[in-house]
Amino acid sequence: MYLDEYKRWLEADLKDCDLKPELLGIADNDDEIKERFAVALKFGTAGLRGTLGAGTNRMNIWVVRQATQGVADWVLTQGGTQTVAISYDSRLKGWNFARDAAGVLAANGINVRIYDELMPVPALSFATRYYNCNAGIMITASHNPAKYNGFKAYGPDGCQMTDDAAAVVYDSIQKTDVLTGAKYISFAEGVEKGLIKFVGNDCLDAFYAAIEARQVRPGLCKTAGLKLVYSPLNGTGLVPVTHVLNDMGITDITIVPEQEYPNGYFTTCPYPNPEIFEALQKGLELAKEVGADLMLATDPDADRVGIAMKCPDGTYELVSGNEMGVLLLDYICAGRIEKGTMPEKPVAVMSIVSTPLADKVAEHYGVELRHTLTGFKWIGDQIAQLEAAGEVDRFIFGFEESYGYLAGPYVRDKDAVIGSMLICEMAAYYRSIGSSIKQRLEEIYAQYGRYLNKVDSFEFPGLSGMDKMASIMEGLRANPPKEFAGKAVVKVTDYLKPEETGLPKANVLIYGLEDGATVIVRPSGTEPKVKTYFTTLGKDLAEAQAEKDALAEACKPILS
Repeated sequence: MYLDEYKRWLEADLKDCDLKPELLGIADNDDEIKERFAVALKFGTAGLRGTLGAGTNRMNIWVVRQATQGVADWVLTQGGTQTVAISYDSRLKGWNFARDAAGVLAANGINVRIYDELMPVPALSFATRYYNCNAGIMITASHNPAKYNGFKAYGPDGCQMTDDAAAVVYDSIQKTDVLTGAKYISFAEGVEKGLIKFVGNDCLDAFYAAIEARQVRPGLCKTAGLKLVYSPLNGTGLVPVTHVLNDMGITDITIVPEQEYPNGYFTTCPYPNPEIFEALQKGLELAKEVGADLMLATDPDADRVGIAMKCPDGTYELVSGNEMGVLLLDYICAGRIEKGTMPEKPVAVMSIVSTPLADKVAEHYGVELRHTLTGFKWIGDQIAQLEAAGEVDRFIFGFEESYGYLAGPYVRDKDAVIGSMLICEMAAYYRSIGSSIKQRLEEIYAQYGRYLNKVDSFEFPGLSGMDKMASIMEGLRANPPKEFAGKAVVKVTDYLKPEETGLPKANVLIYGLEDGATVIVRPSGTEPKVKTYFTTLGKDLAEAQAEKDALAEACKPILS
């Protein structure tokens, strides 16, 4: 079966000059042919993501056209404006995929609003809402290595597509032949017919205005003298992040030169993820050289932001996503109360794998902190519920531990542009009162306890990887661990049981231990990994770290 599909691709006019040589190069390699053609990339709520190349199990123009036809079939049942917004980041073939997606939509009589330059996830979410679109498409593989690209699909609310909508799209994709099933006209023809239009400056201006309206202390940064080193990690952040920072008065910005401009090869950081040290290394070297107060990096599609803060001894320390979520929650609450801009009955939202330290901070400020499943669409769903009740102004902040932040309802996905703005404003504020982010973080720990949150990952690549991950989760349910590292399990929460959690089903297990520590196990929704999340609480960092290390060691035989 897969050999027949391979031969069909080999005989087809594949349009992309890279694909035919690749197919010829594997002619005598059955394993390679099987890996590319025995299965297809599966469309889910996160869309598609995979390695670039030829085949049904790869990202290429044919798989993108097939997926877009599935989206088009769904849009055609929805009424409304019959419009889809499209954006793309710096990934290899990103513009090709965006243009081909536009061609498929136009061939189906659907209007397209596409950015004329690469723009980040939040800009796509904003345009989807701004133009009252039925859907949005973002061509990105987020923080994956350079050999990947992907296709994220959004609903009319600017949130990633719901499970129900994604299931309908997937069903339609299954009925669409990958090489011949999608309708298609050229991008130029779509433009000539008036079906494809570029996103206007009015939309972009409104996007920037919505972000800048969420400043906690407007005008503060103009006189604070903050010195910043910034890296867009060769992605989409450069233009929007520097635009907003300049508007608010932060002008002493040194850009990491090797990572300034779009480059889908990510030559200086093979894994362009602001969560990991290697991606920030160039920026840290530059920060030390120029004596920056702060080093900041956004991932390629600029929905996540990581930082390193300057310590009193002149060194730089990375701040985790949990720590930054807590710092921003604390800063927004204190600042809005001080300025009289805090709404009545304020609401913040975080994912279930994020730190319980945030619960303590929210309680201190009288903020309702809601917990959602992992994935920012669930935070977006909470905003939508507030909006439906006419109470959207109650939402002040949302975050998840993987460096995703949002303040305000103008988009429904995480936004590194507003994250960067608020982090810089917070750093400028603490600088202006003779403090620092580092000092404030230590004060928070002194007030609420020394929490430690760490994430480990176990990778399961290849065709058998998903089966192995499924069997691990089945094993944990069939034979629940009674203890980890000598600490008894006192509570197990299984998110496949919505009757117990009050949330939709999710493949997540949370183990509460006798000393208050937690171990969370969940398979990644976008990568072949099982992730473990550890929360420990010690009298100091060393004690919290020691328990985390013991718990992690106890998990290894279970997850290997």
